[in-house]
Amino acid sequence: MAGYEYVSSEQLAGFDKYKYSAVDTNPLSLYVMHPFWNTIVKVFPTWLAPNLITFSGFLLVVFNFLLLAYFDPDFYASDGVDGKQARRTNSSTPLGELFDHGLDSWACVYFVVTVYSIFGRGSSGVSVFVLYLLLWIVLFSFILSHWEKYNTGVLFLPWGYDISQVTISFVYIVTAIVGVEAWLCIMCDCSNEFIKLL
Repeated sequence: MAGYEYVSSEQLAGFDKYKYSAVDTNPLSLYVMHPFWNTIVKVFPTWLAPNLITFSGFLLVVFNFLLLAYFDPDFYASDGVDGKQARRTNSSTPLGELFDHGLDSWACVYFVVTVYSIFGRGSSGVSVFVLYLLLWIVLFSFILSHWEKYNTGVLFLPWGYDISQVTISFVYIVTAIVGVEAWLCIMCDCSNEFIKLL
């Protein structure tokens, strides 16, 4: 295992030719998230490494997950700022993007699991199998976006990521204020209405 070559010399040479390229057409991203991140990035000193921002954001996600796992026995600003800091300080590298998106892919797991902890409980909750399917959907869309970038050289940012961040934040805020029971009532009412339609 230690002698296995994970990256070929041809792939390593590709790092020298790498140039960041992304297309983002999401209105939420363009008019809300990017201005927000552009404001936040000015708070960071220019000597602060973008990869440190990436890793700190990931550790905050893990901390949130551990906190949730502790308080639920059944059981986001750093993400956009790190890349902006890299471009602002001219320290954008292929390794930095790999680090950023690699940790993002792990963070996707925690986002789905924390939302499951809200909706997956009680008699009207969703099953663990549904959690498994949701994880596959999220991770597969993440993989496809990056596979497309590998083949085209441009990362076409899907609209779902920013919208999902705002939606998840909304779900967390409503749950914190009202409690998980609010979602159980909504699901019960919706399922009763659906049964009436049948």
